[in-house]
Amino acid sequence: MKNKTAISLIHSGNKWPFILVTSLFFLWGLANNMTDTLLAAFKRIMSMTDFQTSWIQLAFYGSYFILALPAAILIKKYTYKTGVLVGLGLFIIGAILFYPASITMLYSHFLAALFILAGGLSILETASNPYIIAMGPEETGTRRLNLAQSFNPIGSITGVLLSKVFILSHLNLSSAQERAQMSGVQLKSIQSEELTSVMGPYVGVALVLVVIWLLVKFTKMPKASGVYDKIDLGPSIKRLIKNRNYTWAVIAQFFYMGAQIGVWSFTIRYVMQELSLNENDASTYYLASLIFFSISRFIFTALMKFISPQNLLLISAVLGGVSTLTVIYGSGMVGVTALVIISGCMSLMFPTIYGLGMNRLGDDAKIGGSGLIMAILGGAVLTAVQGQVSDLTHSINMAFYVPYFCFVVVAIYGYIQKNIQPKTPILSV
Repeated sequence: MKNKTAISLIHSGNKWPFILVTSLFFLWGLANNMTDTLLAAFKRIMSMTDFQTSWIQLAFYGSYFILALPAAILIKKYTYKTGVLVGLGLFIIGAILFYPASITMLYSHFLAALFILAGGLSILETASNPYIIAMGPEETGTRRLNLAQSFNPIGSITGVLLSKVFILSHLNLSSAQERAQMSGVQLKSIQSEELTSVMGPYVGVALVLVVIWLLVKFTKMPKASGVYDKIDLGPSIKRLIKNRNYTWAVIAQFFYMGAQIGVWSFTIRYVMQELSLNENDASTYYLASLIFFSISRFIFTALMKFISPQNLLLISAVLGGVSTLTVIYGSGMVGVTALVIISGCMSLMFPTIYGLGMNRLGDDAKIGGSGLIMAILGGAVLTAVQGQVSDLTHSINMAFYVPYFCFVVVAIYGYIQKNIQPKTPILSV
């Protein structure tokens, strides 16, 4: 039954390309959530503050912002397939660069590797999201994108499992104070072993990505309409800015990403504080969050047959806000449970906001898609703000007011979305 449902959502002949592109959603989910665990890892390895570790997300999602528009121009000039191949190539290079970074043991080198890796992911997402929408009727585009995005959290779960087994479990449990008292040689030896553990999964993933690159290279992919049109960047941007539904979607996506990355980046820290666990044990609850996220996305995708995406978005944002308040003012297992529930509430937000924002964009869809990917910058900016709030208030709980505010913005978009939909005829994506 599931296969029939999936096939009915796409145009005839697009089954294998749809499966292949959907596999990319798994891959960047894996990379995204391996990166989230690095905040806790580097805090331990290099005795950093929460704000200093947030530079990991600034490098990662800052690259998303910078590369998204060039990616859209690349896709517009050439093909979606070209965008996928270039994106995978940068993904591979960035992952391999973790090897020399583990030798130099410089934080800046890891940030540079992450920047290149994330640039590849930015191009992949800019190409893959609208490509999925273009593989079937526009009326089912949001459902189709939610289906493809359902494999993203499966990749996320895999990424956390890799981090848990190969990175977090190999951290030396010496505290920052204990490390400060070590000799330079002793500390460097410990850090070298830890950073080698950080490097291992990334280089392993790079080898798998080479195989995926070859599969895409030698697969005949469908050519979506409008890909080869003349690049008319200025007029396209002007039309998009005047489109209230689109501009609101970009704003909502910016704040949603701030919520998602902020919640997940500090989940391990929160659990360590509330349940007195180390990084490896606390990551089990992060894994539980991603499993719940994954299950919830399939549930929300099914519910879209009966409830409009706008209403589901509003409901999930309100529930997310209530759960976040429980995290702020709760404690122990109550707070941790609420933290896990937040992930379920977030599960439909990215693809739903993206799908609603892309509605009726026509020839502006390629540039419009890049704007919604550039909005991922919210994950960098607002996570850094959350880290700063944590450092200034000396309370990880109070820092969760940042994602709470983000859910308020998403709820507003869900509430007003029906009133700001474009009234122009549907055009092909």
